[in-house]
Amino acid sequence: MALIVAILLLGLVVGALGRLLVPGPNPMGIVKTALVGVAGGLIGGLVGNAVFDEPGGLLFAVLGAALIVWWIERGRARRADTY
Repeated sequence: MALIVAILLLGLVVGALGRLLVPGPNPMGIVKTALVGVAGGLIGGLVGNAVFDEPGGLLFAVLGAALIVWWIERGRARRADTY
């Protein structure tokens, strides 16, 4: 149980840093930010492992989270344009 809480807290930090890298408003709640951070950490770890043969670390996790935030905002802007 402590591992899950630690993963979610670290995901919250990574997700918040990823949101700071993407310009403009990013209207997300705490839960969505934490999930974006966890997913960014997973993507960052996979990319770091594929490129450098080592886990990605914090930098790749934050970049992965920023990529996911950008992707979410891009989808949100496309939906707003269609209406």
